Amino acid sequence: MKTALRWLLTVGMVGAGLLHFLRPEPYVAITPEWLPARLALVYISGIAEIAGGLGLILPATRRLAAWGLIALFVAIFPANVHMAVHAIAPLGGDPLPTWALWGRLPLQLLLVVWAYSYAKRPATPA
Repeated sequence: MKTALRWLLTVGMVGAGLLHFLRPEPYVAITPEWLPARLALVYISGIAEIAGGLGLILPATRRLAAWGLIALFVAIFPANVHMAVHAIAPLGGDPLPTWALWGRLPLQLLLVVWAYSYAKRPATPA
């Protein structure tokens, strides 16, 4: 089960990262205006998502990739708050109800916990 969930996170992160390049405008829209070079930040976060997702594949890079994804989830949290505060539709699609925009925020914590499950050192036999 843990392997299947890791692959799900891998595919999800790579897919989300690719969307940063295929459709950057919605990501720029949710990036707070006080941040500089918003389009560049969208591209950088897309690269980080792709690298983090791919890094989960190999045991040699898994822990570092998981810690990188945790850092990314924390770094993009202000964009998710900005999206909720300003009622910005995710990915430029149909608007979501206010409760759904705010309800997405705790999901970031679940993503952190999910990534952390691959960041921990494996238990050593006693």
